[in-house]
Order: sequence, then C-alpha cells, then structure tokens
Amino acid sequence: SKPLVVSIPHQLGKDEARRRLETGFGTLKTQFGQHLTSVEDTWAGDRMDFKVAAMGQQVTGHLEVKPDTVDLYVTLPFLLAM
Repeated sequence: SKPLVVSIPHQLGKDEARRRLETGFGTLKTQFGQHLTSVEDTWAGDRMDFKVAAMGQQVTGHLEVKPDTVDLYVTLPFLLAM
C-alpha cells in the first residue's frame, strides 16, 4: 500500500528538530511500552526508520528531518489503512 505522507513545518533548525524527535521517541517507549509489542527505531543521518507494533498490527515508516520541515512516511497495515 502507499504510505501516508505528512510534512510538519518547524522553525527549530535541523539539529534541534532531530534532538527532539530522538527524545520523543524514547519517551514513547517508556510511557507506552506496556501497550506496545515492539518499538524499533534506527537513525541513518537525518532519516529515522521505525516499526511500532501493538494489538497484532505493525506500523512501519520513516521520517526525514529537514531544516524547516519533518517529512513523515507511514505505511499502515490493511486494517488500519481502511
């Protein structure tokens, strides 16, 4: 299926936006970890690939940090994409 694409504007600069995303993803794991089957993230430069699984469904995607936007690409499983 085609990914859902969202562009999120910001005025933080690339480094601060990335720092906040890294911190926020860590918070996701600690605050909601008991509800999630797995949470994985891998950074390569200014791109983060991720997988989140819960209730038998897995959401995958990546985000790209740019100087004034964060572009989010999410591929939803069939049941959630409907």
